[in-house]
Amino acid sequence: MKTFYILHGANLNLLGKREPDIYGAVSFEDFLQVLQAQFADIAQIHYFQSNHEGALIDKLQEVGFQADGIVLNAGGYSHTSVALRDAISAIITPVVEVHISNIYAREEFRHTSLLSAVCKGTLTGLGLHGYTFALQYLHLHHKLLTA
Repeated sequence: MKTFYILHGANLNLLGKREPDIYGAVSFEDFLQVLQAQFADIAQIHYFQSNHEGALIDKLQEVGFQADGIVLNAGGYSHTSVALRDAISAIITPVVEVHISNIYAREEFRHTSLLSAVCKGTLTGLGLHGYTFALQYLHLHHKLLTA
């Protein structure tokens, strides 16, 4: 059985409450239950959220040498954090970056992610479905590596 982590950055603890016209009205905890049920036969999915950049770096370093895949929505840190970029570069676990909203349809400062270049891929603007697609990719990626 595979082990995947979903890591969330600043303000994503407010999903379902914060700007529902952009991020939707479903809490991530509720959606996580759907994901865990959907992938129950193939993976354990763990979730971690922090509003603190250092805590995200600590978690990447903690799981980034043993997990089968990481889905990362760093929130605003995606556009500002060289330190998170360096942490992703330092680990061996593949990371897929997810943005719930279409960052290219928003303010210009959101158009650049410092993390994208060191991630396996980036999903943006697909709502919560981006997490499903990211986990599917990580499952297939792992399957190809171990075949």
